Amino acid sequence: MRLAILGASSHIAKDLVASIAAHTAYACTLFVRAPGALDAELQAIAARKGFAVSDYAGFDASRQFDAIINFVGVGDPARAVQMGKDIFTVTEQYDHLALDYLRSHPACRYIYLSSGAAYGSNFAAPIDEASQAVFPINALRPQDWYGAAKFQAECRHRALPEASIVDVRVFSYFSHRQAPQARFFLSDILRALHSNSVLEVARDDMLRDYLTPSDFLQLIDRILQAPPCNAAVDCYSQAPVGKFELLAALGNTFGLQHSVVGDQARVNATGPKAHYYSLNRKAEHLFGYTPGDSSLSGVVREIRQQLDARD
Repeated sequence: MRLAILGASSHIAKDLVASIAAHTAYACTLFVRAPGALDAELQAIAARKGFAVSDYAGFDASRQFDAIINFVGVGDPARAVQMGKDIFTVTEQYDHLALDYLRSHPACRYIYLSSGAAYGSNFAAPIDEASQAVFPINALRPQDWYGAAKFQAECRHRALPEASIVDVRVFSYFSHRQAPQARFFLSDILRALHSNSVLEVARDDMLRDYLTPSDFLQLIDRILQAPPCNAAVDCYSQAPVGKFELLAALGNTFGLQHSVVGDQARVNATGPKAHYYSLNRKAEHLFGYTPGDSSLSGVVREIRQQLDARD
């Protein structure tokens, strides 16, 4: 199967490319803004596997792909805040790039990396099959724009029921390739582990469901192998994890120290999310996806892999 990977330089895309190279026979073409700036690991994978690397000018109707996977977007919440309203423009531009290709190649599949943020501000309780997207339409804030851009993209995709498009809503994701300097809770943890310092955390708990590379590959592979459909699915592991449950486990496993300091300033690009995970198991019903890791087991393994690589 021939795959076009849009936004191949992103963290989650790089993990998928590495997983595809190690575990499948798929042939990838990696599309990025500046091929010369591709990081060394991706360059080595591309060279070893014969994956082509191109800028977006090389993506047109003359190319033959069986599937497109679109990772273009914003991963780091600090960058999301900096982009502001440009999130809408960037999201729409590269989504239309893929949709235009589908019009010329209707048999091609399209997997779009959406986000749990597409549900808006609806995270007082976990998401389930009956959940609705909630946006404060009369009081929209910059924190709403990322989720609204993803929601708009999903609306475009459902308006094309004849096209094979699957929107994959990623809630939380982590791997050993996570940059410690990024503005995520797990990046804060990595920095504390690297520097052997005490991690300061706010007193409020939060529940997250961290997907890791092996289960992400399983989900994408099952979508590619299933009969074509037009749908959206939520990502999930075997079980979510609470903040303090995770901190306790990492303290026991890696010696992480933390202290509760009350309210803590944090970049929050998509608003507060006390229960940022989904109980919707549509991915299992449609594609047979069954995660192999819980959030806790996946995070512990990936942190251990990063720390071992530094030694």
